[in-house]
Formats: sequence, structure tokens, C-alpha cells
Amino acid sequence: MIHPSSSVKIGDAFNRVDGFDKVTGRARYAAEFDAPDLLHGWVVSSDIAKGKIAAIDGAAARAVAGVVEVITHQNRPHVAWLDRSHADEVSVPGSPFRALYDDEIAFSGQPIALVVATTLEAAREAAALVHVDYIAAPHNTDMRVALGEKFKPRKKRSTFVPPKARGDAKAAFAAAPLKHSANYTLPMHFHNPMEMHATTVVWKGDGTIVVHDKTQGAQNVQHYLCSVFGFSAADVRVMNPYVGGAFGSGLRPQYQVYLATLAATMLERSVRVVLTRQQMFTHVHRPQAVQSVQLATDASGLLQAIVNDATTSTSRFENYMEVVCNWGLMNYRCGNAAAAYTLAPMDTYTPGDMRAPGAATGMTLFEIAIDEMAYRAGLDPLAFRRLNYSDVDAMNDKPFTSKSLRQAYDEGAERFGWHRRSHAPRSMRAGCDLIGWGMATGMWDALFMKTTASARLLASGELEVATAAADIGTGTYTVMAQVASDTLGLPLSQIRARLGDSALPASPVEGGSWMAASAGAAVQLACQAIGQQLLAAADRVEGRPLGQVKLEAVEFHDGRMSVRGNPARSVAILDILAASGQEVLAAQATAKPGVGDLISMKRKARNTHSAIFAEVRVDEELGVVRVSRIVCAVAAGRIINPKTARSQILGGVVMGIGMALHEEALTDHRLGRVMNHSFAEYHIPVNADIDTIEVIFVDEPDPEVTPLGVKGLGEIGIVGTAAAVANAIFHATGKRVRALPVTIDKLL
Repeated sequence: MIHPSSSVKIGDAFNRVDGFDKVTGRARYAAEFDAPDLLHGWVVSSDIAKGKIAAIDGAAARAVAGVVEVITHQNRPHVAWLDRSHADEVSVPGSPFRALYDDEIAFSGQPIALVVATTLEAAREAAALVHVDYIAAPHNTDMRVALGEKFKPRKKRSTFVPPKARGDAKAAFAAAPLKHSANYTLPMHFHNPMEMHATTVVWKGDGTIVVHDKTQGAQNVQHYLCSVFGFSAADVRVMNPYVGGAFGSGLRPQYQVYLATLAATMLERSVRVVLTRQQMFTHVHRPQAVQSVQLATDASGLLQAIVNDATTSTSRFENYMEVVCNWGLMNYRCGNAAAAYTLAPMDTYTPGDMRAPGAATGMTLFEIAIDEMAYRAGLDPLAFRRLNYSDVDAMNDKPFTSKSLRQAYDEGAERFGWHRRSHAPRSMRAGCDLIGWGMATGMWDALFMKTTASARLLASGELEVATAAADIGTGTYTVMAQVASDTLGLPLSQIRARLGDSALPASPVEGGSWMAASAGAAVQLACQAIGQQLLAAADRVEGRPLGQVKLEAVEFHDGRMSVRGNPARSVAILDILAASGQEVLAAQATAKPGVGDLISMKRKARNTHSAIFAEVRVDEELGVVRVSRIVCAVAAGRIINPKTARSQILGGVVMGIGMALHEEALTDHRLGRVMNHSFAEYHIPVNADIDTIEVIFVDEPDPEVTPLGVKGLGEIGIVGTAAAVANAIFHATGKRVRALPVTIDKLL
């Protein structure tokens, strides 16, 4: 165990630096900040899925003691009307949703009023008394019907457009001796973080506001509120020091921050709005998907053709797109491949990013098809993948900066004991349980985004590093502190990481598994600038113990600066600070892809990879499935902190098990409404569903991928996991389920 009084290096394993605050309740979240005379808002949601509000009567609600106002489209203050004014950093093509804007209803559960009162109880009671008359219009929330309206999205962003076909996939498919063709589906998934979406707007009385919001990007929300309500950037400060889970649900400003700010500006009072668990099912979600996969091989099992067509759902007012059908074409060697991507519009809220968007859907469903093709070719599923392995990005014919998937296959299979697997379905059992072993491949992007960080070293030896980035539970605080300690050799007890504040140096939204690589690189640069100042100030220390050296020739450890290779020439950082005569040394630095990096990005693919092995036990009579063992081998470049990194993969694997066996939004299409909108009925894995999960990090040095050699881990853990479980279920039962989740009724 690493003592907090010691410095740490990148690669050391230790506890999260913010862990104590979280487990003791010292960490505060968006709905836990107080303000004088705070008002509480309660959202009134639409009863219909499409149509208009004919009349809305808030008289009975206003009569409830403590009610201050009932805000509707009829009495709301002015907001910007141009679409671009309501856009944000991660907006999608279309017209962004605007709550209480007019009388139009676009989806069930749409916010149509906000009751504001002096207590939460009064607001809730009054909200039930708001009477609304509707003019309902025909709606559709059925994906099967929506497929009749599917269309190809415009090429706004090339990454969402399927690649140019290579070879002649259809002809090769027709000519091949071994073929597989099937449709695979994934239902709508909803975010269910522990912290529901909430906003506390503190009205300062001088025209400025402080907004405590559940978001993945404080500066994104700040820019959005300024654009919508006409604030200057100096008048709005957004804070999110702690976020109780997100993984995409907080990328875009959700409607509670809009409503809370609308009420605060209208009433000139501090206002808090917290969504209920049921209302969490009225906004961002993983879209439904239908994926058609055609695979063909020669007699030996070599792929001859890949045809991968995918359709995902979107709202009628925005076109949300994901990279769904590219992953298999990138990962497998095949001379003839083609893909197509379409959108199916439905009367719902716009879908959005949810942990590994696109890959968690497309790669997972494709990996079930690959398993089927392996069996069609008479090959072991792992042997089939090794046979069709590609050392390059086969879709774009680009080499990878690194790809250690072969090693992941080898190390994962060895740890799992894959060599003991019998090939035939229903051939392994223990008592009344059928045993199944399945596996799959995972793949995700390794991204690096422009990020700025500051560093301030006080005369006391305390170091503060800061950026506006968010920590959604992934460990950004710890990454920042660890990189700072590694760079300047200061103990963790002397380092304070600050983030989650729009007033701090610029950072992108937290997403895409890019934050550790990006914020870490920015912190390293800022600390290196401090190191340069320390080296200059060391000349003032009596005796000049370091002599004439450059920064590259010194090293920092345990609060000292030493000449590399000559520890006798050393000086305490506190002595340098005292000699400098300054109260603080400060620096700010921006990490971003340079010209060489941009050229490399065009020439080389940057991805993480994984090999997931799953064991399931299926009760032969009841069809109950238990995932008894998972081994996940991950190739993700340099690992900053193996302990927190393992935690990220564990979380992703658990979500993948949820995709395989549990998660499914059930919609009553007559009402256009998700009916299982609670933890009681929207099933996610609990402790009893999770058994042994082993995580392996494959050694994968990659100095080219990002400045720290880091690839990111937040999302690779989920990609392919559901496929490994589904493939194991087939091996156990002989029944192939192509519509996730695999529920008991599909096995009986």
C-alpha cells in the first residue's frame, strides 16, 4: 500500500484520492447545495406522446400553500428562438428540444409545466393538480413500424457514415460455400445512474448565477445557458465537482437545468429542480437497433464476405447517429465488405450516448454473428477469430499505433482455461445446470482532446492542479493527482486536484474515454512548466547543489529535485521555494494534438481492444441463467493506475451482463410510453447477479497514441461482453438468441 506521504509514479496502484469524501458523504452533488430562500421546482410531464396542449389550468395548483408560480409555455420568460442558440457542444443535427417553448407535444413525458414552491412537498402536491386538456395526434414508438420510414442520414459528420465498400461483398457472399445471414436486435436502454438529473441555481442578486448541475461538462452547460438566456459568460458559473454516474446521460444539458434556470431568472430566486426516477425515462437513452449481418467463408473458415447493415432509432426533431456498423469491418480481414446505416424516426425524446455508443451495440451484435459463422464453419470460436485476425484497420487499410489483441486472446484464454472447452453445444454440464463457455472481441476508440490545466505550487509545498473537466466516477481526480506526483515528485498528501468548475481552465466534456489521456497530458505539461521554474530558482539555493543542468537531466522524487543518476546532487523542493522568495509558482498549459499527431491520426488507427471469455450456468428445466465467471483481457496502452483501471473494466463488464440478461425498456405503444420506468421493473444487475470477474491488462507500450501512452478504459469493458454471455448461452443450451436481452422465455 502506498502511503500518502510518498510520491507515486504512473503505473502505481492505490486508492482513489476522492474516495474518503465519497464514502463519508462529504462529497456533495447537484441537489445537495443549499441557498437562502431556495425554491423547489416539480416537473409536470405530458400524458400523451404527440399532439398539442389545448388548455392548461394551474389555478388549483396555485391555491396550494407555498406555491410561488406555475410556469408554462404561456407565461414563461423570453428565451432564444433560433435552433443554433439552443445547440451545445455535442448537439446533433436537427432542432434541439426546448421545454415549455410552445403548445406542441413531441413525446410522452415531455415537461409541460414547472410548479415552483417553497417546499418540495408543496411543489409535488400542486403539480398533481395542474389540469391539462390535449389534442392528441397519431404517434409511433414501435421500431418495427419505424423501419418503414428509415432513411440515410446526411453526411454531416463523416465518422457516422459507413465506409466505402471494398471488393464485391454481395457477389462474394453468393459464391462462398459457407454462409450465415441473420438479423439481430437491441432494445432501448435508459440511463439509471445513482444520482438522478438535478440542478440547483443559486441567484446571487446581482444578475449572476451559480449553477450546480449534474453534467459531464460544466463549460458546455455554461455556454448553453448563456446562449439560451442571454447571459454573459462572466455571469454564469457552472459547478459539478462530483457526478453520481453519467456515462453519456450528462453529455448534453438536460431539460432540468433549462427549467431551473428559467424559473430562477423569472422569479429572481434560487431554484432547485430534481427529476424523479420515472422522469429519468423521458430523456437520453441508448437507441433501439436492428442489425442485419451476412457473413461468408471458404471451406477452411476464411472470411470471404461481410455485409453489415444497421438501423437505429431517433426522434423526429433530431437525427442522433452512432458508429454502429464499422467495427466488424475494421477488426476482421476480409477482401469483400460493405455496410449501410439508416435512421428510423419515432415519437420519442432524442437518443444519446450511453457507454461506448455505437460499439456497445454494433460490435456486440456483430460478435454474436461471428460466433454463429464460426459454428457454421465447424471451428472453435476463438480459432475462427485468430484465423481471420487483421493486423491493420481492415476497413481503412491503416496500421494501428498498437494492437495487442492476439496477446489478449492468448492471456485471456489461458486464464479462463479455454483449451478445456468442448465444441458441441449442450456438451458440458454440472448436475442440473448446462455449462456454456463463450467469448467475444471488444473494440473502442483511443481518443485525445484539447485540454488545458493549471498548476500552482505554494511556498508551503502544496500543489494544486486544476481543469474544468468532470469526474463522473471514472477517477479523474486520482489521475490528475497521480500524474502531478509522478511529474514533480511530491507526495499525494500535498497535492490537491480541482475540477468540475466552468471557471477553471478549458476542458471538453467528459466522454469517449478520452479524459485520462487528455487531462493527464495537460496536467503533466503544467507541472513540467513548474519544474522548469523550480530548476531556475534552484540556482539561488546556497551552494547551487544541482549545478548547470537542463530539466531533462533532473528527476523529482519524494519532495526533492536531483540530478538524474547522481542522487548526491539533490535539493529539497521546499528549500528551492524558500530561496525563490515567491509565495506561489504558477503555470498553465494546453495539451492538444500537434501537426504530427493530426497527420498520424489520418495514417494510423488508434483503438483499444479486448477479449472477453464468459461462463454461464443455465438451469436445464427452468432456463434461469447465471453468469458464473468472466475473464476480460484488455489491451489499452499504458495503465495509469491498475487499481482504478480494474474498477473501470469491472463496471463495464457488469453493464455488459446487464445488456445480455436484464436491460430492456418496455413500451406500451398505445400510449407511446415506457412502462417499466422504475428500479423495480427496469432490471439492471445487482450483487446477486455478479460472480467472479477477472481483469487482465495486456502489456501494450504505445508512445504514439497519446502523450502519456494512455488509451482510456471507461468504455472498452462493456463492448462485446453481452455477446460473450449470449454466445456462452448458445454453447450451454444450443439455442441461439438474436434479440437481447436473453430472457427465460426465449430459452424455454
